[in-house]
Amino acid sequence: MKFLSRKEELILLTIWKLKNNAYGVTIREQIADSTGKYWSIGAVYDVLDRLVSKGYLYAESSQPTAERGGKSKRFYFLTKKGHNLLLEIKSLEESMWADLPSPLLKKS
Repeated sequence: MKFLSRKEELILLTIWKLKNNAYGVTIREQIADSTGKYWSIGAVYDVLDRLVSKGYLYAESSQPTAERGGKSKRFYFLTKKGHNLLLEIKSLEESMWADLPSPLLKKS
């Protein structure tokens, strides 16, 4: 199993959650909503580029629109490899958490 950085994992999960609406701004907004942490758009794109190069994501550009000044959006999607990796990570984390005794899981 390959391991990801926490940021890479959060980006993959966010793209899975956003389905067909995952582009830079929506990814950043969803991460902020979910974690309470603000990421610069550059930080988001650095991780996106890395995940594309690793084969966990692919990107498609939309048609340019006048409302965006003739620019297109770059949408991101999980590849089968990325989807399978998320399932492996989920399984690993569940098994790691399952072995902890209940008193350790309470906030102090």
